[in-house]
Amino acid sequence: MPLLGTVVYCGLESNYFTFPQYLILFSQIIIITFLLPIAFFYLLRTYGKIESVMLSDINHRKIPLLLHMMLLTVLIEKSITVDKFPSLYFFFFGGLISTLIAFILLFVRVKASIHMIGISALTCFIVGLSLKNEINTINLVTFFLFMNGLVASSRLVMKAHTLKELAIGFLCGIVPQIALFYYYL
Repeated sequence: MPLLGTVVYCGLESNYFTFPQYLILFSQIIIITFLLPIAFFYLLRTYGKIESVMLSDINHRKIPLLLHMMLLTVLIEKSITVDKFPSLYFFFFGGLISTLIAFILLFVRVKASIHMIGISALTCFIVGLSLKNEINTINLVTFFLFMNGLVASSRLVMKAHTLKELAIGFLCGIVPQIALFYYYL
C-alpha cells in the first residue's frame, strides 16, 4: 500500500520533481516498505518467532507491527518529510498511527485486519488528494471502494478474519487519515 499510495500521490499531486528525485523516492519506499520487511520476515521465521505470513496468532503479530512502525518512522523522519512531500508525509504518518492502534489492540486481545487497514487508508488518502487538488477522481475512488469489498470478502472466504476484525481494520485505516485531512487539505 505505501508504494500504491506514492504512485497515486505522484499522479494526483501537482509537484514538479525531476525524474531522479522520483527515482530516489520510489527506491526508498521499495527498500523500506517492501524489501526490508521481507528480509525481517525470513529472519523472524528462521528464529521461530512467526510460523507463516498469515500471522494468525495475535502474539506473532507484535514483532512485525513493531518493526513496521520503526521502518515507517525512519521513512517519514529521513525521506518523506513534511516540507518536501506534505500530503504523502501525512499519508505515511496516518499509516504509522494505524499501525500503532493495531499494535495496541493486540494487548487487549483484539486482532485488526492489516489488509483492511491498508486498503481503507489508501482509499481515504485518494479522497483527500482529490479534495485538496480539486480534481475529479470518482472512478478511482469507486475502484478502490470496490477493492475494499474484495479484500474484505477474500479475508472472510479464507477464514483469516471475522467481520468484527475487518470492521476494526477498516476503522483503523480511515480514522487517522480523516483526522490528518485537517493538516494538508
